[in-house]
Amino acid sequence: MAAKLTTSAIHKAVFTILVITSQLLFSQTKKKDSLQEETIKGINLYKKNFKEILPAQTLQGEQLERLNSHSVADALRYFSGVQIKDYGGLGGLKTINIRSMGSQHVGVFYDGIQLGNAQNGLVDLGRYSLDDLEEISLYNGQKSEIFQPAKDFGSSGSIYLQPKTPVFKGNRKTNLVIRAKSASIDLFNPSFRLEQKISDRVSASFSGEFMQSDGIYRFRYAKKYPDGQQAYDTIAKRQDSDIKAKRFETSLNGTLNNGSWNIRGYGYISDRGMPAPIVNGRFGGRGARLSDENYFVQANLRKKLFPKFETQLKAKFAYDYTHFMDTVRSQSIIHTDNTYIQRELYLSSSNIYSITPNWDISLSGDFQYNNLDANLDNFSYPTRYTTLVALATTYQWNRFKILGSLLGTFTFEEVRKNKRPGDAREWTPAVFMSYQPEIIPELTLRAFYKRIFRLPTFNDLYYTNIGNTYLKPEFTNQYDVGFTYQKNYNNRFFKTFYAKVDGYYNKVQDKIVAAPNGSMFRWLMMNLGLVEIIGADVNVHTELQLGKVTLRPLLSYTYQSARDISDPEDTFYRNQIPYTPWHSGSFSLMADYKDWSFNYSAMYVGERYDVNQDNIQYNYVQPWYTHDLSVRKKFNWANHQFKVSLEANNIFNQYYDVVINYPMPGRNFKLILNFTL
Repeated sequence: MAAKLTTSAIHKAVFTILVITSQLLFSQTKKKDSLQEETIKGINLYKKNFKEILPAQTLQGEQLERLNSHSVADALRYFSGVQIKDYGGLGGLKTINIRSMGSQHVGVFYDGIQLGNAQNGLVDLGRYSLDDLEEISLYNGQKSEIFQPAKDFGSSGSIYLQPKTPVFKGNRKTNLVIRAKSASIDLFNPSFRLEQKISDRVSASFSGEFMQSDGIYRFRYAKKYPDGQQAYDTIAKRQDSDIKAKRFETSLNGTLNNGSWNIRGYGYISDRGMPAPIVNGRFGGRGARLSDENYFVQANLRKKLFPKFETQLKAKFAYDYTHFMDTVRSQSIIHTDNTYIQRELYLSSSNIYSITPNWDISLSGDFQYNNLDANLDNFSYPTRYTTLVALATTYQWNRFKILGSLLGTFTFEEVRKNKRPGDAREWTPAVFMSYQPEIIPELTLRAFYKRIFRLPTFNDLYYTNIGNTYLKPEFTNQYDVGFTYQKNYNNRFFKTFYAKVDGYYNKVQDKIVAAPNGSMFRWLMMNLGLVEIIGADVNVHTELQLGKVTLRPLLSYTYQSARDISDPEDTFYRNQIPYTPWHSGSFSLMADYKDWSFNYSAMYVGERYDVNQDNIQYNYVQPWYTHDLSVRKKFNWANHQFKVSLEANNIFNQYYDVVINYPMPGRNFKLILNFTL
């Protein structure tokens, strides 16, 4: 009872902060100060005279258009320190893992508010198109600024997806972009984006997209016996990866005196095949069907109330419907036909106060409500109440900067049936530092430490015959040291150079794992794992000028040793954890000449081992690489811009698996038409 009262009191306190802040906001008299940025594009009132302590890996603007990427998952492959799990085809699940800490430790934020999935903790990045995004950013640890919601402090790594904000040139009041994509994998993918200037302070946008594909593609597959002899080597066609999906999104953006606001609505509806693994020589007709509907509405309000005090409010409601069904009935396989419904309500208040020009302090409070319904037998029907409070400060002394934060997370759960876990109350710190030597102003040295955790998901806790309500949170401890070097050159040939290098040590404690419990169809969730990760990330890019040709090479490289140190008695003790390569990297080269654009990119993932944890030859997965090319031409027709792009992906037709037994497409082509009205 005491725990309930404590949690309830915290909820009420955060709610009171939200109410008081909103009353203060709307009671302020309007000021006539002019805005420093374009009124329709929006403003960022909180600006410091220095960059973030930890720079992000970022792709933006035309870079996103030119990397032969269809979805967010495809684009993230070009960042260092990440592993993408891709189950093949356009309809297959695509998730990201940052520095081998697990996909559930990654926070994905869309327009500043986190995308949630309390059921399994995963965000399917394949469903988010690049057409409406202006920037993708990846942060290790957390975004190193303090004026943000408490939720932003709560992940081991974060990805920020920033949708486009309307910008109108001259006297224009309407922007319209129409796109059409077609590919050799029977892809039909039209989309549009409409932007309208309503007044000098208000604009709106609406976009829609339709995607359809039968998902059939050729692949080569080989199998070896445990002694290394070839069992078979064949060419087949991938089935069960069809997709029909619709996406629509609308937003309303505006500015206030010393403030800004926006409201966004999002919907995604799909019906797709989930391809089965290739096992026992069976290549098709064994997958599952997934139908889902995902909707959310969110709002953000930001305003400077006093010269030294600024506040922002965020709110979101999300509804997710999922229907998962096996397409094959067999006596040896338990048939699955499950329906899930998730609901989420999120409220946040963030406040920052500038004590001095070089010293700021912030206080943020969030409240989140999640519940899950399902048609499972003996289901618990859980509801989770989460309150987060974050206190942070940042200080700059000459060329030294430091940021410290403390996050409090308090959860309480209710269930209609069965047992519920105990309340969780955790305080987790983080410290970030950077120093810029005076003798080398282009160089920045930095380091950070962060401790954070992720709660067991609803599936971990409550899934029928599998869940374990006694699970503890899974903690990560992160240590990072690195440097950034950036310099511009006044040279006809060499224009800019940028290098970012990081070394890190991570430890994942109480890792949640699934183990068989007497039957392969009855598994038990438990806290057993302890993983130690040592790694390095390198990012280098530059800009060169050869006459009228502009060249932009980009290179990323990752080294990771991620070893399971759970139990010395295990045969896989100190073995590399599944699907983590020791070496991986990417290279891309962008070239521009007048109205022509050319892009080459290469991806490499080194040797690794599959989900069977022993690092033996039978579990060995060979390295894979891909090479992609694209060319684009811009045309001007009646004062309107027209772009034609042709892409060739996997040009050497390499057959490979990202996840074992889920073959990826070989050589394929894509044609993109883009018309701006």
